[in-house]
Amino acid sequence: MARRRRTSPAEDLMDVVAMLPWWAGVALAVVSYLVLHRMAGQEVVAATKLGEMGTMVTQTLWKTLATFGQYLLPLICVAGAGISAWRRRERRKLIADVGQSKAADALDDMSWREFEMLVGEAFRLQGYDVLETGGGGADGGVDLVLSKGTEKYLVQCKQWKAFKVGVDVVRELYGVMAAKGAAGGFVVTSGRFTEDAAGFASGRNLKLIDGPLLHDLIRQARSSRGQTPAPQSGPSLVSAAPADTPSVPGCPTCSKPMVKRTAKRGANAGEEFWGCSAYPGCRGTRQIG
Repeated sequence: MARRRRTSPAEDLMDVVAMLPWWAGVALAVVSYLVLHRMAGQEVVAATKLGEMGTMVTQTLWKTLATFGQYLLPLICVAGAGISAWRRRERRKLIADVGQSKAADALDDMSWREFEMLVGEAFRLQGYDVLETGGGGADGGVDLVLSKGTEKYLVQCKQWKAFKVGVDVVRELYGVMAAKGAAGGFVVTSGRFTEDAAGFASGRNLKLIDGPLLHDLIRQARSSRGQTPAPQSGPSLVSAAPADTPSVPGCPTCSKPMVKRTAKRGANAGEEFWGCSAYPGCRGTRQIG
């Protein structure tokens, strides 16, 4: 996994603004300027008594911060809005390039960042609200958080063209889904999945999307929006959404979400049961069914 470089608070704020629609960043710039400009123009009340010195120092400090901040903060917001607009254009270009290609090979030359942007835009085309979490590198855990109505879905993107995505990745996301109370999840790769990974996801509220399937889904999503490619028979992201499953129960001991586990020893070896997601800190269990 790529190690993230240290960033300044200004860069962190710019990244947060860049996750918003570009117009929201512009609006924040205007509002922050108006508020801070007003604060910078306020007069500091001179202290006439010793007990008023603290108030005067505080007012002077806020006035100084506002004087510089009225220009710096809007500039950061405008820069974030510019990044947001650029990302939006890049996402649409990626969708267009992949949608017009005849094979999934178009995914192979992408960087991990471009691949995440592509996957996020594919879900947007299907009506999901998408939050790009900036996963933290080429292999940074949950990369996208989807929402539709009151339900939340987690997405992990794997730009792995050289080898298959194994069961450990799928199992890890399933545990995070249970811990965060997500309705379902997706693991999306430009390559393929192992048989063990597919077997683990089968019957769970977790969908695996490999390179060829993603390519077909993007072409169909663009076609449904009245864009270029000819319609193809194949699944859509709606049909690819995780199937509804029984709600995840809470742990009888600590009330945290539970996950399905398989007994490895004893009289019930091989049978599934509900185990606490906080294991081994909590050993609460429930029977399934």
